[in-house]
Amino acid sequence: MRSLLIGVLMHAKHMSRSPFEVAIALVVPIVQATLAVHLFRAAGEPHRLIEAAVGAGLMGVWSMVLFGAGGAIQNQRWQGTLEMIMLAPRRPVTVLLPITVATAVTGTYALLATLLWGRLIYGIPLDVARPAAFLAAVVTCVAGLGMFGLLLASTFVLLRNANALANPLDYPIWLLSGMLVPISVLPSWTAPIAAVLPTTWGARAVREAVAGGPVWPSIGICLAISGACLALGAYCLTSFERRARAAGTLALS
Repeated sequence: MRSLLIGVLMHAKHMSRSPFEVAIALVVPIVQATLAVHLFRAAGEPHRLIEAAVGAGLMGVWSMVLFGAGGAIQNQRWQGTLEMIMLAPRRPVTVLLPITVATAVTGTYALLATLLWGRLIYGIPLDVARPAAFLAAVVTCVAGLGMFGLLLASTFVLLRNANALANPLDYPIWLLSGMLVPISVLPSWTAPIAAVLPTTWGARAVREAVAGGPVWPSIGICLAISGACLALGAYCLTSFERRARAAGTLALS
């Protein structure tokens, strides 16, 4: 746990020095929140404006995890340090987990920014029905995003061009997770996919806390799926590391 906390702090500081990461964290959530608020107003649903702000914030957290976690591993490859990380006398998951958790923790700024933006610019009342449950839901959602990010980041260890796989996942995941659009309006074939995503249950828990619905069942399911993602991610990292070392693809050359 001490190693995890130190690693999260170190990688959070590292990301704060990256102009690209800072730009994503500052600009993207505000743009998404602005679009969401105007869409909900145009649809004649002003009572759901706070849900729009929360949903846009969760979209920002997911973007940070998706691009930040994989990008951090890719940066290690570009800097020539990925081989040394993989050769460290500990399991790869203990080395890479702090990276994905740090991106999720840093991404919580997006949620705070969209809520403040909605309040200061659009006058959206921040009426959270269950504040304590809301805090627990946000922590659970961030943890779920970190575990899911670990699973996706494992592909960057195996593939040099894993960006081609990660880039198309940004909008489909937040759409399938119901972060902004209710899952009920999506085609029926998307329901099984949404049910196995920790982001779906994390986002649902946050929305229920805002509206005053049943929060704890969604939190429990999110934690269970997050644990499965952690176990699968640890297995994939070990397997992909062996395959990458055998193929000589940990380095760029």
